[in-house]
Amino acid sequence: MMQMDIAETFELLFDKNNNVAYQALQKLQEESDRTDKVYFYMDLLGDMLDSDHSYIRTRSLVLIAYNAKWDKDYKIDEIIDKYLKHITDSKPITARQCIKLLPMIAKHKLELKNDIISALQKADISIYTDSMQSLVYKDIQHALAELQK
Repeated sequence: MMQMDIAETFELLFDKNNNVAYQALQKLQEESDRTDKVYFYMDLLGDMLDSDHSYIRTRSLVLIAYNAKWDKDYKIDEIIDKYLKHITDSKPITARQCIKLLPMIAKHKLELKNDIISALQKADISIYTDSMQSLVYKDIQHALAELQK
């Protein structure tokens, strides 16, 4: 397999073309499964959580979760409150992605499990339309079930 340039691929996460950015996300997810090379960008990923663009927030949520297993420096612990705010992200699709990723973080970051459970239990999903509320509610219930295994 060709050596991936992590820095170049990381830059593509911000590409205006969502297909290009999504492919970059997939490559970085695969790399994060195998190695800790993407973990080097954890501070940047934390900053991306504050982006005005929901796609960029979602990409950072995904990559932070995928790098939880490499988090020897407790970088996720430092940004967990910011991460958990996205349980009720202004965009319900981003919120749903966040919720689905939380069990992955808790699996590798046991010290954060109670904070995660608490945030899920306190989440006010009334900000979403009725149709979205039921989906987000189901996601939360599913994540809580996973976390309590």
